[in-house]
Amino acid sequence: MSVLLQVSDPHFGTERLPVVEALVALAAQLRPDLVVLSGDITQRALARQFQDARAAMDRLGAPLLALPGNHDIPLFDLWSRFVQPYARYSAVFGADLAPVFASSDLMVLGVNTTRARRHKDGEVSGAQIDAVSERLRKATPGQLRVVVVHQPIDVMRAEDVPNRLHNHTAAQQAWAAAGADLVMGGHIHLPYVMPLPGLARPLWAVQAGTAVSSRVRRSVPNSVNVVRWSPATGCVVEQWDFSAADAAFVCALSTPLQPQRP
Repeated sequence: MSVLLQVSDPHFGTERLPVVEALVALAAQLRPDLVVLSGDITQRALARQFQDARAAMDRLGAPLLALPGNHDIPLFDLWSRFVQPYARYSAVFGADLAPVFASSDLMVLGVNTTRARRHKDGEVSGAQIDAVSERLRKATPGQLRVVVVHQPIDVMRAEDVPNRLHNHTAAQQAWAAAGADLVMGGHIHLPYVMPLPGLARPLWAVQAGTAVSSRVRRSVPNSVNVVRWSPATGCVVEQWDFSAADAAFVCALSTPLQPQRP
């Protein structure tokens, strides 16, 4: 069985240190095969915030697949925003904005959905959709096929529609047809697992809350997602919430899924 830990929207610069320590303890307990960091790593794209985030991620003791979020592009430094928007991110997390992780059990494909010209909104281009689809078609039957974006591929509440990824319909259709199982995202600090309707094969949106930031939604605690996958037993997505009483992350919800295989 493979274990994937999704950490999203930590917004370093607003991190809560006890929650960071609880996340490190959770990773030591789970020993994940991969940590997915799905954007908004920092609050204001400052060099020190990236460095603090990297130090925390290194403590999780697993390979890391990271993507920038809209907060990881300088907001007030307009020269940096439009001339070298990813310079500070790349200096710490690497220049590859379409990272890939592959093992016998997992194929995980990162997609950079941020755009310097957009303040918050995310977008996936036709070229990105095609590139991901091509990689998905090369997956083996034993691999769980996961696409990672920052802004959500779909939303559950009307109030979140403005945050939905631009070109999301084309992406859903193409990636489902090419064999994707999950599309992981963050951005709105609201965790849920959502089946996407009307597609060629089953595909689920897996959204994460904010992992360690004080910028939580009302009544929604800090949380991370854990995905457990075995070709023999299927897929389970777990939502782990931070409990102040326990000073630890606890499993709050477990959702079994049955990805379709040839």
